Amino acid sequence: MPGSTHTSAAAYLRKDAIGVAIIAVIAFAMFRIFPDNLSFLAGMIATMLLVISLDLVTGIGGVATLGHSALFGAGAYAAGIAASNGVTEPVTLLLIGLAGGGIAGLFTGAIILRTHGLPQLVLSIALVQLAHELVNKASTITGGSDGLTGIFVDPLFGRFEFDLWGVTAYWLSVVILIGVVICARRLIYSPFGMLVRGLRQDRVRVSALGLAAYPAALKMYVISGTIAGLGGAMMALSTQVVGLDSISFTLSAESLVMLIVGGTGSIFGAVAGTFVYMWLEHMISAANPFHWLAIMGALLVAVVLFAPRGLYGSVSEYLRKRASAKGGSRS
Repeated sequence: MPGSTHTSAAAYLRKDAIGVAIIAVIAFAMFRIFPDNLSFLAGMIATMLLVISLDLVTGIGGVATLGHSALFGAGAYAAGIAASNGVTEPVTLLLIGLAGGGIAGLFTGAIILRTHGLPQLVLSIALVQLAHELVNKASTITGGSDGLTGIFVDPLFGRFEFDLWGVTAYWLSVVILIGVVICARRLIYSPFGMLVRGLRQDRVRVSALGLAAYPAALKMYVISGTIAGLGGAMMALSTQVVGLDSISFTLSAESLVMLIVGGTGSIFGAVAGTFVYMWLEHMISAANPFHWLAIMGALLVAVVLFAPRGLYGSVSEYLRKRASAKGGSRS
């Protein structure tokens, strides 16, 4: 048994290393091939953080939510308001956004996690709509429907400026993404992550074992909020403007679609789904601005029908079965 555990841990480490290496290679390739689209790519990576945070609570914890953009928006507005009031150091702004998302996760999670199933879904929608309206009404602080502007960010480490080309924002986003992916993967395979997985499978049985179900779920929701808030802050630094779209129901729904496209419960699926969805949306809308929604809809239907585990999940399952078949034939 100890030997098998060691082998399993080594396999996970090897898989994580390969996944992170692929992300780094793709990031470098996108930088070389599309140097004029770095601002868009930085925004894509910020959205990846939102989808990763959603995977932690939905794919891992089984929480039904369509209001996760409230946490993303909390981080964006926290960083944006701080920047417009004189806090211009980028790392500090990222930490403020992280804290803002965590605090929003604590308050919303404390309410959402009291229920299950459809009531939980309705509560999440209600909370994101309330947050959207609150931000809109507090126009003296948030800018309301006009958005929060006047955000100025100092050069990173005093050397790398956040210019219109988006080079600094892009590479900072890549570094943050890789760090978050590594930490999230460690988290979901830790004892705490296994506990949260157990809550998704059978909450009653976990409680019967004497384990505290609600505090564990809330802790994961707060961790998820910090990642979403970090993504929101990164978006604010990249675009230097924060609008109501960062805290909208539409963003919550799209992030769930991206997660389903990539595959739930693996973190890498969240990254892959966001990349594929946003890149296709960007390319198709530019090529066919009148019918791109219909084309995207058809592609999503195809993914759900022919890759029910998501793109990453389906590929992983295929490779696993192929490796098992080879191992069986050799024996």
